[in-house]
Amino acid sequence: MEAFSAGTLAGAGSFRCDSCGFAIALHERDEVPSCPTCGGRRFRRASLFGGGGAPDPAQSVEGPPAWLEEARDALVSDGDYLAFETDDRVQVVPLQDGWTRIGRSLSAHVRFDDPTVSRRHALVYRDDSGARVLDDRSLNGVFVGGERVEHHELGDGDEIAIGRFRLYFLSLSGRGARKPQGIGSAVG
Repeated sequence: MEAFSAGTLAGAGSFRCDSCGFAIALHERDEVPSCPTCGGRRFRRASLFGGGGAPDPAQSVEGPPAWLEEARDALVSDGDYLAFETDDRVQVVPLQDGWTRIGRSLSAHVRFDDPTVSRRHALVYRDDSGARVLDDRSLNGVFVGGERVEHHELGDGDEIAIGRFRLYFLSLSGRGARKPQGIGSAVG
């Protein structure tokens, strides 16, 4: 087998089989394997913008998923959150002040083990003035509301596309949070 030697970092990134479109992720010195699906030996750098494989996030016009309002209603504290679905499970991650890393890397706060996601795909920065998402030199880009962005100020309900995943920014401040059951306020 020969090592793949093209790209910004030799061989690093996502690739698709020329024959069947199967996606693989390679690191800088990985050998190019045979395709586990069809046995093909030719791969091309994968992109969400070209044909085959992953959907183009710019074409996403489905609207918010049904689970999003349920996830919002379940939140009990004010704050900012990222909500997303993986493996048929809805996950809601509270955002702390500072940086939140999103990617395929083991060091990412929000990790997606998927070839359409770069190891260092995106960053979300949160402080008193709000939250913003930044593309962290990803291969396939970061999209907010179907538009590719380098950086973008986030608003409540914004859809962020990272690879094949859709994350939703939720911002609760008094109006959206509810009190946990069993805690009441004194009236007097």
